[in-house]
Amino acid sequence: MIYKFGVFEFDSDTKELRKNGRAAALEPQPAKALALLVSRPGEIISREELRDAVWGSDTHVDFDRGLAYCISQIRSALGDSGENPRFIQTVPKKGFKFIAPIEPASLGATGSGGSRGSNGSTGSKGLVLAGAGLIALVVAGLVWLRGPEARAGVVIAVSVFDNETGNPEFDRRVAGLSDLVVERLTKLDPGIAVVGNAAILRQPRNIRNLKAVAEGVRADYVLLGQLQQGEGGLRFITHFIRLSDEAHLRANRLQHFEQNLDGLEDLVVEEFERATREHVLKSRAN
Repeated sequence: MIYKFGVFEFDSDTKELRKNGRAAALEPQPAKALALLVSRPGEIISREELRDAVWGSDTHVDFDRGLAYCISQIRSALGDSGENPRFIQTVPKKGFKFIAPIEPASLGATGSGGSRGSNGSTGSKGLVLAGAGLIALVVAGLVWLRGPEARAGVVIAVSVFDNETGNPEFDRRVAGLSDLVVERLTKLDPGIAVVGNAAILRQPRNIRNLKAVAEGVRADYVLLGQLQQGEGGLRFITHFIRLSDEAHLRANRLQHFEQNLDGLEDLVVEEFERATREHVLKSRAN
């Protein structure tokens, strides 16, 4: 079924989002969440319902982080915001609600009063439109089945960052920092797909396998990061790695002369954005 809202259309069968008739990037898991939300506009969809729709009841994931990522990706694709929502509203302690009006999509069906030619068949214009629609659906289905490579020129995986300070108070903010990087990179270029929610990207550093990451999420690059305790404060180590040969294209040590993360988070996000511009966007332009 096709749902129309504002300048967007969403096909719940192919999970394809379109803006002004052009495909808009949306990863499979956020697309599943959007499908459930638009199917029941104006209703509060509980977090548990979204979990079952996206991952199933038998899959064990970091649910809070995964759901936050899905909603963030949907809002990014729709140009929405949690503070002033036009499409997805957060209902504290309950779930989420799709609040935009949904228009019925034109199905182009011909009833008994439809325009027909003298031989009783539909007019040639209707046949052309129907043929074009069928071709578009076939192409969309092939693109979806082929995965991220077909939908975007480059796939970047962002592993959950590691807190190596020994202070558990930093755990949540360091993990959340990887989500901030994902959010920033998704806005850089429509030719980049960013993956940050796959289970393999949440494994601890001591068992993380880059070949498994490359195969598991079919990514071209992976971003890693570690928060460490330095002599004069905290430091954050960034890694920008090409997965085809596991080469470090960029690595940096960001020194922070404080014992808190205030200000360091912005430095980390900006560093990964610069690395992406330098090693992905520039190379694509050339």
